[in-house]
Amino acid sequence: MFFQLINKRYEKKSTIITTNQPFSKWANVFSDPTLANAILDRLIHHSHIVSIKGPSYRLKDKLIFNSKK
Repeated sequence: MFFQLINKRYEKKSTIITTNQPFSKWANVFSDPTLANAILDRLIHHSHIVSIKGPSYRLKDKLIFNSKK
């Protein structure tokens, strides 16, 4: 179903995807390398990829909260 959604939006609408998985692991996420490649092909074509590295902002707040207990 995710492929169908991406395929319908391909070159028609903007789509923003956030993930904590690198593209190299998408075959494992979808359990099908061919499907993962088809999705990535459509998402990456004409795209802007923003890679953010560093500690999680939400995790930082949780760690501070737990240390106060």
